[in-house]
Amino acid sequence: MGFDAGAAAYDRFMGRFSGPLADLFVDALGVRPTDRVLDVGSGPGALTARLIGRVGADRVAAVDPTPAFVAAVADRCPGVDVRRGVAEDLPFGDAGFDVVAAQLVVHFMTDPVAGVREMRRVTRPGGTVGACVWDHRDRGPLTTFWRAARALSPGLAGEDRLAGVRRGHLAALFAAAGVECVEDGELTVSLAFASFDDWWEPFTLGVGPAGEHVAGLGAGGREELRARCAAALGEPPFDVAATAWCVRGRA
Repeated sequence: MGFDAGAAAYDRFMGRFSGPLADLFVDALGVRPTDRVLDVGSGPGALTARLIGRVGADRVAAVDPTPAFVAAVADRCPGVDVRRGVAEDLPFGDAGFDVVAAQLVVHFMTDPVAGVREMRRVTRPGGTVGACVWDHRDRGPLTTFWRAARALSPGLAGEDRLAGVRRGHLAALFAAAGVECVEDGELTVSLAFASFDDWWEPFTLGVGPAGEHVAGLGAGGREELRARCAAALGEPPFDVAATAWCVRGRA
């Protein structure tokens, strides 16, 4: 789903938002210095790096299905136990972690309930299972893009139909997976853009569903989408706020 473009492209596209989000997410999870922590769907390591800052590399593990991201985490985060694998079949034993977290991942799982159930399996009894997913319905970092794209192509799927991206659904998935004492909240970050091209150019790198959509357009279609996005965002400089649903519960 457009995640083979590489770590550098992902950093430029979503990493600019996922880094600040990870700072808030680690706090929301209540990670303690003595915890052993697993980052599920680590990508190139935005959350992994923040977890290292809290507990140290030797207490952090990470897993991702994309080889380029696994290699990036291994290079950027020496000492982390990073493995290739999917959330629905985590390559770790039962009850091995105090905190298991998935940032911007649940909506891309093939089977979100099975993925969260696996997260619960590898968490010690009473440990923390947590996740955050953008509010792609109304307040995500890609909302302006998908609104413009759908104005040009009515019926376009976008990302607002994915699992967990609407109010209450992420918490419902956690409950269905057997996670107990689920708490539901929000995390919001804001980025400043000096020019429209600073915002737009990463969409041309082929990352995620949005990048795939741009890559599939002809030159005229890309320019029309670009113009609609520019009109919606207004004259630069401008700020873009992005809100994620955030849940945590007990294994």
